[in-house]
Amino acid sequence: MTIRVVVADDNELLRAGLVTVLDSDDDLEVVGQAADGPHAVRLVHELEPDIVLMDVEMPGGDGITAIARLRTEAPTVRCLVLTMFDLDDYVLEALRAGAAGFLLKTTEPHALIAAVRSCAAGDTTLGPSVVARLVDSYLQPLVTPPGLEELTERELDVLRSMAHGRSNAEIARELFLAETTVKTHVARILQKLGVRDRVQAVVLAHRAGVAGT
Repeated sequence: MTIRVVVADDNELLRAGLVTVLDSDDDLEVVGQAADGPHAVRLVHELEPDIVLMDVEMPGGDGITAIARLRTEAPTVRCLVLTMFDLDDYVLEALRAGAAGFLLKTTEPHALIAAVRSCAAGDTTLGPSVVARLVDSYLQPLVTPPGLEELTERELDVLRSMAHGRSNAEIARELFLAETTVKTHVARILQKLGVRDRVQAVVLAHRAGVAGT
């Protein structure tokens, strides 16, 4: 199945480069381009893509506001944030707004394609430095989160792997499981912890001290 992508960035040259890289893969198709957040939102409604690559700072309308709107108006669309720095405060705001993860603008072409594929499969593209920033600087410490004790040993194994930034495919290889089984475990983990996505689950794992090393 072709993964449909909208690219939103005010830098025309960078946007063209991203489009070229994505369109080079047979399973990816760039169906629209936007130079600001509001335009990206309109394109999502018109074109119904699977993924939006969203810059955060755009003169015509920022990406964070657009992500928050899409979370309500088009909840099935997943947004990947484009940023220059992995500890950029805007990235953290975007994750809170509902972004599925982030990509550095210096990401290598093969890694960009892999990240989009991973995002479309339901994984979170999230660097460990951003997780640490969320845990240490933006969130208050918690005692054991409700639902954590309900996790089985295998679900805890999967949660630890998620906290290390591994994709479903990587977790499957690491734990000798089928990828479909991993997806089932992830869904149960989110349900038991009462969180909406992998980002929140990973943060809870770090805050509860179960992420390991």
